[in-house]
Amino acid sequence: MMEDFKKTYLRLCKEYCIEPLDCILNQLNETCDGNLKKRLDLSTQSLSVDTCAVLGKVLMNDIVFTEIMLCDCMLNEEGARHLLCGLSTNTVIQTLDLKGNNLRAAAAEALGKLLRQNKSLKRLILEWNAIGMWEEGFGIFCEGVKASKHLKHLDLRNNQINHQGVGELALALRHNCTLEELDLRWNNVGLIGGRALLNALQQNKSLVRLELAGNNIPSDILKAIEQAVDHTLECKTTKRENRIRSKVLSNEIQCLKTEKNKQYLNMMGVIDQQKDELCRTNRTSSVQVGHLQEALNERSSIVNSLRAKVQMSEAALTLSEQKTNNLKELLERARLENFELKEKHTKELKNEQEGSSNRETKLTKELNTTNLKTMELKNKVDELERRGKSQQDQICHLKQELTNVTADMKRKVAQTEERLEAEKKRYKQALDDTDAVRQKEMNHMKHNLDETQRSLQERIHKLEDVKLQLEEDLSRAKAAAITDRAQAEEEQIKIRNHARLEEQQRLVHLEEKLHHLNQSRDEIQNRCTAQTQTITELQGKNNKYTFENESLKRRIEELNQELSGKDQEKVAEVNNVRVELQEQIGHLQAERAAREGLKEKISALERQLKVQSCNHRETLLDKDGEISCLLEKIRLKDNEIIRMKEDEAQRASFLHNAIISYVQGSPLGTQCTKK
Repeated sequence: MMEDFKKTYLRLCKEYCIEPLDCILNQLNETCDGNLKKRLDLSTQSLSVDTCAVLGKVLMNDIVFTEIMLCDCMLNEEGARHLLCGLSTNTVIQTLDLKGNNLRAAAAEALGKLLRQNKSLKRLILEWNAIGMWEEGFGIFCEGVKASKHLKHLDLRNNQINHQGVGELALALRHNCTLEELDLRWNNVGLIGGRALLNALQQNKSLVRLELAGNNIPSDILKAIEQAVDHTLECKTTKRENRIRSKVLSNEIQCLKTEKNKQYLNMMGVIDQQKDELCRTNRTSSVQVGHLQEALNERSSIVNSLRAKVQMSEAALTLSEQKTNNLKELLERARLENFELKEKHTKELKNEQEGSSNRETKLTKELNTTNLKTMELKNKVDELERRGKSQQDQICHLKQELTNVTADMKRKVAQTEERLEAEKKRYKQALDDTDAVRQKEMNHMKHNLDETQRSLQERIHKLEDVKLQLEEDLSRAKAAAITDRAQAEEEQIKIRNHARLEEQQRLVHLEEKLHHLNQSRDEIQNRCTAQTQTITELQGKNNKYTFENESLKRRIEELNQELSGKDQEKVAEVNNVRVELQEQIGHLQAERAAREGLKEKISALERQLKVQSCNHRETLLDKDGEISCLLEKIRLKDNEIIRMKEDEAQRASFLHNAIISYVQGSPLGTQCTKK
């Protein structure tokens, strides 16, 4: 990656006929050696328009550098525009530092385009520039801030931004939802700009840090802005905590679901095992009944033989009758035993069926209880989240209304007190100066004082009426909030009832599913019987196919004999081809000898090229010496430029201190300090 960056940079420098910068090449060499840095530091380097154009084209498709430092580079408007146009399509850059470059209108427009198009920039530093001097350019910049969805930190210190520019920036902040830190220190925001920022913060829910020192903003507005920023920070922290809690609850719910599914699968497995055991017991009982029937058949055959013997031997009737009686008794005992065995088997089967049914009912009850518990937990979580959100919104609205009302009341009272004190001082001075000279004027002034006091008292009464009205409005707002809470609780009750109905419907649906599963099992058993029949049919077909395979094997043997004959023909053709290849090899050897002669000629030409390259090396060494001399001259000029920059920075600091001292010494400065 770094080697590709270096190659493209050198190639573009050759195309623009520019010498590459040593600082860039040194940094690229360090990264190539193994010190992988993702930062390109060009601070305090004088960059021309052509170098800026080359850097813009190189950085257009760069994947290496995430931080670019361009502090105090004295960038030209065109150079800055080239750089920013190149960075607008970059997909890796995260921080861009343009401190102390005196950027103005064109650069502000390019910055707005950069913020609109770039999708990776998170930190932008523009300290000690002049972006706010031209309203059109700063408006385009504010549109870029409005459209940006990735910028998190923006530094605009000492950019000569007035209250109009701050108003446009406030409009952008209303629509921006990603900016977290904004630094506006040492600008000309003023009272109007502070109010605009305060109004914007009421809609912005992402700004966590806002620096406004040195902007001539009243203390009450600064406090309100700080409260708004703190409120957004608290909201963000609460949202994060709620997200974490919701994730934990969702994970727990998923774990419960998995456990329930496992329990359900285990229950189904147990049920299947029980059914298999029942089938086995039925099979064994049927086998035993078959054996008993065979024994009975044997005994009946013995009885028939005995009857034949009785007919044949009338002399031994008595003995045969006794034997037949004994045999009958044995048969009755066997029948009784068989009957008892059947009853035992039936009782055992009934007991096993009852136990399986009881187990199934218990498992269904446990599933129902677990489902009810999970739904109750979900409802509780939803209720807590809704209550927290509603209470937070009500508290925020009430706090904002109280702060606004108290601020207005304090302003009005302070204004009336200042007017009273000023008028009292004026009248006291007039009385002290004119006590001995003008008694008539004293009477006139006293009359005027009485009138003014009456007017002020009337104003105070009006302000008290306004206070009472505001208190009534607050009481009304509280009553409305209480009614809203009651309505919200009624809605929650409705939602709970609806959730319970849904749970009942789900249980009915699950029971239907179980019924369908049982039906499907019966169908599968019927299919198994059908499949056994199909298997017998397939066995018959398999016998037919084996006969056909034997006939095919005979045909294959005939074909193999034909292939052996064809192989012999191919061997004869291969021998002919070998003879032809030997003739071609002779021709190729002759061509190889000719090529060796050509190689000797090529070696002679290479020797001549080496001699010429030695001559060129000597000329290149001479040119390298000339280049080193020119580089020393350039270094001397760079040192002079650095000294000039330092002098200019010192002058700027002196001017800044002088302006601050002048503002503090002027009457406007004293009034600001009093406020």
